[in-house]
Formats: sequence, C-alpha cells, structure tokens
Amino acid sequence: MDLPSFAPYPPPNLREDIVPKEWESCLHAWLLLAEGHLLLSPAAFSTQVSKDQSLIQFMFSYVDSEAGQADHSNSQSKTNYRLKQLCYLLTHRCLSELKKKPPSLLEWQFISGLGILYCKWSTLRILLQDLWRKGDLDKTLQKHKATLIESFADNTDGNAHPDLDGTLARVATLLRVCPGYGESLMLGSDFIDALSSLYDHASSSLKNKLLVIVYRCFLALMDPLNPRFSMMLDHLYALNSSKQQNALLAAVSSSTPFVRRLRERIAGPDAVRAEKIIQQLSAFEGSSTLPPKSKQRQRASKGKGKEKDEYGHGAFDGGMHVHRMSIVTQIQDLFPDLGSAFIIKLLDEYEDDAERVTAHLLDDSLPPHLKSLDRSENLPQRSTQPIYTDDLVPNLAPHPSPPLPPTRRNIHDNDAFDSLTISPSQIHRGLKSSSHTADTVLQDRSSAPNKAAILSALAAFDSDDDERDDTYDVEDVGGTVDAAIPGSEEMDADLRDKNEEALFRAWKMSPEAFERDAGTRRGKARLALRSEMGMTDEAIEG
Repeated sequence: MDLPSFAPYPPPNLREDIVPKEWESCLHAWLLLAEGHLLLSPAAFSTQVSKDQSLIQFMFSYVDSEAGQADHSNSQSKTNYRLKQLCYLLTHRCLSELKKKPPSLLEWQFISGLGILYCKWSTLRILLQDLWRKGDLDKTLQKHKATLIESFADNTDGNAHPDLDGTLARVATLLRVCPGYGESLMLGSDFIDALSSLYDHASSSLKNKLLVIVYRCFLALMDPLNPRFSMMLDHLYALNSSKQQNALLAAVSSSTPFVRRLRERIAGPDAVRAEKIIQQLSAFEGSSTLPPKSKQRQRASKGKGKEKDEYGHGAFDGGMHVHRMSIVTQIQDLFPDLGSAFIIKLLDEYEDDAERVTAHLLDDSLPPHLKSLDRSENLPQRSTQPIYTDDLVPNLAPHPSPPLPPTRRNIHDNDAFDSLTISPSQIHRGLKSSSHTADTVLQDRSSAPNKAAILSALAAFDSDDDERDDTYDVEDVGGTVDAAIPGSEEMDADLRDKNEEALFRAWKMSPEAFERDAGTRRGKARLALRSEMGMTDEAIEG
C-alpha cells in the first residue's frame, strides 16, 4: 500500500496566517508520514521515493524555510524539534541509501541549509564527507563557486547586494561541516583574489564574514586527514607579496588563531618552507586591525543598580541596550546555531568584546563553564501582562465598602399622593369640568400674540451686528510668516534614520515588544525603548 503524499512546508510569510490549531494538525500529519516512510524497508523506501516526489519537495521546502529564518526559537517546542529530527533522518536515508541521489538534495542551497540547521550534529559532517569522497557534490559546489566569484566581482564598487550577506553566512556555516568544500574553493587563485578585492570595499560586518570564510578555508587545507600545506603556503606567499592583499592576510592573522594553528599542525618538509611566512605573520598576531576603544571613566560604585534577571542582565528592563542587541545579531550572522541567551553569556564573560567572542568560537577555546552550556538557548519571551508585587503596589489590604450615597429627595415626598391617602374624587384626567375640545382651543385667538408686534421686532433687528472682523485676514495682510527653523529638517531626518535602525535591530531581537495592546505598552521592554529612543508608543508601533 502506497503512503499518502507530503504537502510542502509553507514559507514563513504563509505560516503566519495559519491558525495555531490548524498548524498543530499539519505538524502531526507530517510526523505520521515521516515515521511511516522511515519504517519502510530499503527496497520499499527506494520505490516510494521514485514513485512519489512529494517527499523530496517537502524536505527541500522544510530546510529552505527553516534555514532562512533568523530566529530558530520555534524549533524548541517538542513537536517542531521532533519534525526536525525526522526530516534529518529522511535526508540521511535518501543521501546514503539511494543509488541515484535526488538532484534537488545535492543543490548548494539545500546542502548549506542542512549546515545551518544541523551544524552541531556529528553525523552530518560524516555524511557530507562521504558524499564528497564519492564525488556527488563536486559538480554542484564547483558551479556555486563560479557564481560566488561573479557576485564578489559585482559588489566591489562598495554597494554590496543584500543577498550577499546571507550567502556569506551560509558559506561560512557549510565550511564548518564540510572541509572538502573549503578545499574546492581554494583550488586556483580566482576565489581568494576575488575575495581580497571585495574585502577592500566591504563594510565592517561584511569583513567579519569574509575573515571567517578565509580562516575556515585555511583550516580545511590543514585537515589532519587530508592536509594540503603546499597549496596553503602558495596562497599565503601570494597574498603576502601584494600590499593590497596583505591587508586581508594581516586581518586574518590578528583576528583569528590562524597563526597558532599553522604553527602547531605543519610538519615535515613544508615546515621549513613555512618558517619565513610564519615569522612575518607573527608580527600581526594578537594585534587587532580594528580601531582601539576609547577609555571610559569609571564611576565610583554607590551600591545602587537595577535588578538583574536569571541570566545576570536586564534584557527586557532597560539593562540591555540597542547596541548590545546589534552585537548579538552580528554574532548570530556568523554562527546561526547559537542562541541569543548563550551569546549574552559570552558577552558578559568577555566584556562585550565581539572580536574576542568570535575568536574563541572559531578556535573552540571557550572556558569549561561556558562549553557545558546549551548553545541553542534563547532569551525567554516575557509575558506582556504587567506583574505586580508587594513592592510595586503597597497597601493592597482589603478595605470596608464605603457608605452608599444618600437617596435623592424632593418637595413632594410624604404628600398625599406619596402616602396614597388622597381621595379618588380629587383625581381627574385633563382639565376638570372643561367643555373645550382641541378644535375650539386652536380656533381661540384671544391669547395669540399680535402680528404687528412681531413685524416691528423684526424691523428693529440689525443683521450686521454679528459680522466677523476680517481686518487681519491673510488676504488683507498680504502674506504669512514662516516659523520654521532653518536646517531642522536635515537634523530630524538624521535622527529619524538612527532611530529606525535602532528600532529594526530591537524588533529583530524581540518582536513581541512592538505589539499594540495595553499590556505591551506598560511592559518593561516598551519602557526601555521609550527611554532609549525618546519616542511615543504610537511612533514605536508605527
């Protein structure tokens, strides 16, 4: 009996429109289908995949959608994490058991997505190395190398394309789990030459990604299982011979532990050839190419401070500023598998020095108390409802109910009608003993006002008494006065750009702080944004 077909995994923009109850039903349906496919025998599994391509489409859509998200916190739930596990098992079975590998599962976009989602899974590294030895990835990765070099050449004018930033993050992650990919990139000098040309015109965040890529490519050439020291030394001497390319080599030597790794791993005849270049690169070791930080005057501690949460910082109560959120975002661009809470602990350990944190992560030299932590831990999402404690709302003891207001009284209270003692003979409807009807009352003109008196009153009325005074109207004055301050528009534009950039980074870290309900506006996250930005709630939510 054939199993039902898979429905493709929806992209994030469509997934937001699905009701949570329906989304849970979709997850359970995918789990049942995935478990059913994994229970098939090898022959039945191969037949099922060849007959029904919906499984391949589902895996590709799932990896592409989840790897493209900046925050993988939704995978922390049990159902999502179980689906993540089963999707990896299905991918592993397709790439290891099937004789004819599905072409879509060998594309660079899918392989790099696997590196982002499962970079901490040791079996993924083994699987990609096996595919590399069999030659299944050569054609795909070589094709992407040519595309990558063309994108480097197109962005050397200083205006980097937005897609280049995400592409470099995928390249850096794939180099971490597949050293053979770094070896293929370093074949020939076209890749390293294009990268060094882009480095001279790149922004600071883009330079960090380029340094990580170069460092991991060099580590791939120093792989103990398949070292290529001769090729690496050729690249090092070529980079050192050009002043323009020497800036890239100096940055790699100063910002990463590359020189120490080279000194430890190289041996044999290549070590003699490497002595000169190691001696030259040692001059850059330990020195940073970034500008030094300005020294700030330390104020004397008065024993005061804001209360910190369980992570040792006030992330949502004003203690975590917008610039620290930007540092967390930069590190997550280089290491997408790291959670925001784990990065905050690294910044606390290394005094908010992003360069030192990056170097220790690349070298895998974190202290034992940080190595044992959960790297995927994210900051908790706080409740938008205000939490009241005894300190915030004192004197909350119950009080007796206040007395009721006095009853309203009037002059007819306790009269004959009120006490129901009036005689029925005294009660009548309308006029008592009257012979007039409605027609006779309307025809009686004895009490009607005099028509002559009305006409004389209208003649005495002056219609010009309430005429508006238009002496100082704009038309009479001849112009208006411009009260605008010269140059204020440029100042407002600069301030608005800075606020928008800071608000975007804050929204990327904590989207729930921009909700439009009353609880969010009274929350600590919104209070921190108002005090930091100097903006109203309507301006922040807009």
